[in-house]
Amino acid sequence: MSNIDVNTLANAKAKGERPYFFDDPAVERVMSITMAVAAEVAVLRERMDTIERLAESGAAITKANIEAFKPDDNAAKERQEWHAAYVARILRIIHQELQALENDNLNVSSQKLADAQAAQ
Repeated sequence: MSNIDVNTLANAKAKGERPYFFDDPAVERVMSITMAVAAEVAVLRERMDTIERLAESGAAITKANIEAFKPDDNAAKERQEWHAAYVARILRIIHQELQALENDNLNVSSQKLADAQAAQ
């Protein structure tokens, strides 16, 4: 096993200026952390899918087989669909807030929703 400098990897920066999407730096940091964790979960999900497919095919579950696995077109399509749905779930609240900004009818307070539910 090679010697990996974890601190160097963790502190590596992309080239160019970092894009900012939110006014509050704290929100920006939380979003960055969330997206990094989400990316790691997506990788784990893909590896789990590989393990499941290897098991179903009767192949040995080894690191070499996992690393060498190439999904067929159907598996690749299923993975792509899973990724799209996963990202949509993660970013749902942001999407909903953008829709509410564009359409006042969607911008209803939680209190109004609770009152309407209680009245039924």
